[in-house]
Amino acid sequence: MHKTNILYVEDEPFLGKIVKESLESRGFQVKMVDDGLLVMDAVTEFNPDLCILDVMLPHRDGFQLGEDIRAKYPHLPIIFVTAKTQTEDVLKGFQSGGNDYLRKPFSMEELIARVLNLLNLRGQPSQGVAEDGVFQLGNFQYDARKFELRLGTQVQKLSYREAELLKILIEHRNLPVERKRILQRIWGDDSFFNSRNLDVYITHLREYLRGDPNIQIITLKGVGYQFNV
Repeated sequence: MHKTNILYVEDEPFLGKIVKESLESRGFQVKMVDDGLLVMDAVTEFNPDLCILDVMLPHRDGFQLGEDIRAKYPHLPIIFVTAKTQTEDVLKGFQSGGNDYLRKPFSMEELIARVLNLLNLRGQPSQGVAEDGVFQLGNFQYDARKFELRLGTQVQKLSYREAELLKILIEHRNLPVERKRILQRIWGDDSFFNSRNLDVYITHLREYLRGDPNIQIITLKGVGYQFNV
């Protein structure tokens, strides 16, 4: 049986050992690299199913590596792990090709949840995503290229920000996603004004999706949302 390969890039030996052993105990095959210059060769040789990249690395930082990996392997999932907490750092992570961004210190449970979520998304269409960009969401089909949500013959056109919000919820389906993470990704900051806009867009999506009672956007008080499909 093929084991899932994870390339883990981290230059802190103690943390690296803990994370590597924790991933291996859950059945993953893990290759750990501690120098940015060694990463691209490791990607070629190890053929990972997912990369976990620390940002602060010797010789070549994680953001640069994310760009290198994304250019050569456009569909390879990347999770950035860093102690950096500024909004611009989070945005830079996504702009550099990251699919997710995890701040230190983090729990192994949260890291595993994010790893499994990205692997499930990559493993589509069995999980509901076709290669042509059409997502199956319960009774709905969502065309991410056209921003169109379909239920039978009914078509709902989404705005750009509604589409971005739905994309984030789909990426984290059946998992909690922080409200702050959504705000930073869509608007670049978590101001009160943007927070109120997010409430409006959540209401819109709930209205659009009410045709399938099994689809829920649950508000997690003090945390964010969970998109259950």
